[in-house]
Amino acid sequence: MDLWMDLLFGNPVGLMSMLVVFGTIIVAIVLFTMLIRKSGN
Repeated sequence: MDLWMDLLFGNPVGLMSMLVVFGTIIVAIVLFTMLIRKSGN
């Protein structure tokens, strides 16, 4: 686990890639919930 933390947060590139991944997941969840609410109405 320490190796992963060092790889992800030890350099800015790993941190940026993690932010991109989390941002993509959040955007997908928001779009998905909007789609469900529109289809529900």
